[in-house]
Amino acid sequence: MKNLEKNILIESGYIKVKEEIIGYTAGVYDLFHIGHLNLLKNAKGMCDKLIVGVTVDELVKYKGKKAMIPFEERIEIVRSCKYVDAAVPQYDMDKLTACKKLGAKILFVGDDWYGTDKWNEYEKEFSKEDIKIVYFPYTKNQSSTKIRETLKAVRGNDLDDLK
Repeated sequence: MKNLEKNILIESGYIKVKEEIIGYTAGVYDLFHIGHLNLLKNAKGMCDKLIVGVTVDELVKYKGKKAMIPFEERIEIVRSCKYVDAAVPQYDMDKLTACKKLGAKILFVGDDWYGTDKWNEYEKEFSKEDIKIVYFPYTKNQSSTKIRETLKAVRGNDLDDLK
């Protein structure tokens, strides 16, 4: 069952009903930086409502990484961004199910995935559900990994006080 809000527009004496376009993106959003902000700003510019999945700590660990900022703080930071209409926990990597559950018609991802075999297959699967994938370029020279590496270079492994 689709749960899309309807907007009523009155133009030249005619009533038009327009479906609200819901967009979805997901990420860890650790060490929030300008690249994250650019992604959210650009995504919001292409939809009426932007829902952001924030990866829970357990899934980050499953992916072989460790977030420096706890999940509860990361989701609050994302939720507080003016471009975000809702932030939800991301418990698994199944973005198609998330989009269908949330009623999203657009999935926003980084362009590092563009053209890969995996994402070419995803595009076919998403297309069958009438969901478009939009790839955004990463902000040059900006990533949580680079920030983490810089912190380690300056502070060594003594990062405990940052938690």
